[in-house]
Amino acid sequence: MQVILNNTGKRFNRDWIFRNLSYSFKAGKAYAITGPNGSGKSTLLQVLAGSMGASEGAIEWQAANGEWAMGNEQGKTPAIAHEEVHKHISIVAPYLELIEEMTVTEFLQFHQTFKPFISGVGIKHIIEIIGLEKAADKQIRYYSSGMKQRVKLAQAIFAEAPILLLDEPCTNLDATGYELYHNLVKNYAPDKLVIVSSNDINEYNFCEERISIMDYKAF
Repeated sequence: MQVILNNTGKRFNRDWIFRNLSYSFKAGKAYAITGPNGSGKSTLLQVLAGSMGASEGAIEWQAANGEWAMGNEQGKTPAIAHEEVHKHISIVAPYLELIEEMTVTEFLQFHQTFKPFISGVGIKHIIEIIGLEKAADKQIRYYSSGMKQRVKLAQAIFAEAPILLLDEPCTNLDATGYELYHNLVKNYAPDKLVIVSSNDINEYNFCEERISIMDYKAF
């Protein structure tokens, strides 16, 4: 799977967030999108996810089997892209919420109905890997912010999806949580296309390629 940007730009009203960005993101590699707070890293990640249309240029999602979906130059993604691209993507982001009335077991069971997990790893094992086995029957609303972040990481990294998007993935995690994050990516996403949006080098120090969004500003 790969994602290709061709002179892609995004603006809100008259303000360009980024512009003239051409890049190819390929499976089996990890990329970092860097820049200061408020620079538009999350916006670029949402464009890559297909959840936000581009204002100019094009974006293409191409699967290994040659299937693809493309957003046109007006940023209007055809129905096939909206219906199919999300199946190939899993994401972690601070603005995405968990269903806090559920236990982690119930949440992962529900999540698995529309985004299957990688084969050979059951829900009970996932909960043990992220260190929440003692809280497996507790509603997520009673979890600490760090525990909730572990659940977010699990639902994305263990998903059977070739593209993994990580927006500030270690938010609310302590040193042990950072270590868990790195182990999860290393052990369960080696063949995926991984894109990390962050200004914390400890979140993306494993990435082979780094893109500074400040290089694509229209001043």
